[in-house]
Amino acid sequence: MPNKRIGFVDNRLDNFHANVYLSALRGPLLGRGYEVTGATALEQEPSKAWAREHDVPYFAHVSKLAESADFFVILAPTNPELHLQLCQVVFPLSKPTFVDKTFAPDLQTAREIFKLADDNGIAVQSTSALRTSSVQAALNEAESPLQAMFITSAGPTFEEYGIHPVELAVSCLGAEIESYQRYGTNEHPRFVLQFSEQRMAVIDFNQTADVPFSATLVTRDGYQHVVVDMDSLFTSAAASILDFFDSGQPMIDRDETLAVRHILDLASQEDLHGQIVEVAASSFRYE
Repeated sequence: MPNKRIGFVDNRLDNFHANVYLSALRGPLLGRGYEVTGATALEQEPSKAWAREHDVPYFAHVSKLAESADFFVILAPTNPELHLQLCQVVFPLSKPTFVDKTFAPDLQTAREIFKLADDNGIAVQSTSALRTSSVQAALNEAESPLQAMFITSAGPTFEEYGIHPVELAVSCLGAEIESYQRYGTNEHPRFVLQFSEQRMAVIDFNQTADVPFSATLVTRDGYQHVVVDMDSLFTSAAASILDFFDSGQPMIDRDETLAVRHILDLASQEDLHGQIVEVAASSFRYE
């Protein structure tokens, strides 16, 4: 049976996510039967060089790439402001599409991308790599429901890397967010998220120290501290993309994707610093 074909679409292909996903597909996930059969990007010259270096066929136009791909992966992980533009040329080609983190630069654009997918009748999914980590694996083994979690995380900026701890919280506690609070400084912000049924998540994000991604999971029966296994993180993330392609249907609730984006939008509003913000489900759910 021939391999199922994936096309990479990017802003500029010489980035970390293009490298790690390609390595996972050619390495530990080779037996899944998928192959990156082509790529294209907005910034063509550096992207052509990346494609030559990694032996990936390069196409000047997405329409030509579509002839060699059954599925699309839209990357541009540091440029979510370009995701709608890329989706506008990819979605009409009628192939299931994964959109890398961060899904969109704001909630309204996230809604537009989902509507565009619906208008074109395609399956679309987006997530941070922190949705399929050793934290969720540990939670799956817990004997009682999660009541609270304390998350540590880091990165050069919250704007780019804040999605990771927020995705971790929402993937474990769901989209039923009831309130949001932000404390701390711009370099070391802390967030308190209240969920339904008196559950909560506390996020500590550090821009100045090399703090590992970790979570302390608190259940009725006790607690467990889990440090994210970075060695397996992107292989697990790539495997979840293949699970989506295998199913042909999104495996992540849109409300969770939009809840993540809504929290990030709130975090960007300096005038909310220190306030308790009540969150209504209707403010972010996709109808």
